[in-house]
Amino acid sequence: MAGHSKWANIKRQKARVDAKKGKTFTQLSRAIIVAARSGVPEPGSNCQLRTAIEKAKAAGIPNENIERAIAKGAGTLLCEESNFEEIRYEGYGPGGVAIIIEALTDNRNRTAADLRAALSKNGGNLGETGCVSWLFEHKGVVVLEGEVEEEQLLEACVEGGAETYELMEDGAEVFTAVSNLEKLNGTLREKELRVSEAELRWIASNIIEVTDGEIGRSLLKLIDALESLDDVQNVTANFDLAEELMSLSVF
Repeated sequence: MAGHSKWANIKRQKARVDAKKGKTFTQLSRAIIVAARSGVPEPGSNCQLRTAIEKAKAAGIPNENIERAIAKGAGTLLCEESNFEEIRYEGYGPGGVAIIIEALTDNRNRTAADLRAALSKNGGNLGETGCVSWLFEHKGVVVLEGEVEEEQLLEACVEGGAETYELMEDGAEVFTAVSNLEKLNGTLREKELRVSEAELRWIASNIIEVTDGEIGRSLLKLIDALESLDDVQNVTANFDLAEELMSLSVF
């Protein structure tokens, strides 16, 4: 999978150059709802839910709010707010960069309008469903933190059904089929590897290297604008910033 970790690199680049905004309570709560709805509403048996809860706690969301979000996702708490649906939007950014936007919304018209406004203001445009998703693969990803012994990791990956992995300075990322994410996550934990996150991710098969400063700045501003919308859960794009653009500021 060429460039399978490039989007993770972009996120790290953004953190260094732009002090990336944290997710709002609304976005984090909705992530819990989605995770509880997509699997069993028990964090011990649902790695996506467990990750979403950990992120919410780290952001200071009270336990009562977390339990309420789980109940909404499980369908045991009836209210208007629980009538969310997951929608994937696709479009293009400056320089022809492909963008996938995953949203959780109770109003499709509002979400689409907000996305169109953010894209057009920052040199992009919203496309039809399927216009760019063929440039990506949907994978399960388990993120490990700290020092990783490759021999131990390789053994765990074989047992857990991983497809590939990549070692990094501060850990590793392990990739698998979407349907195998829970098994892989459990295996890596059983092998006492330090799992920090388990998620579904769109991974670009082809990466556009951005070497133009203005395009790079516009792309970072666009991603920030999209991520700031409460309906948006995840944004993925197929670009990589050239090393000489690492000092870019979006302001």
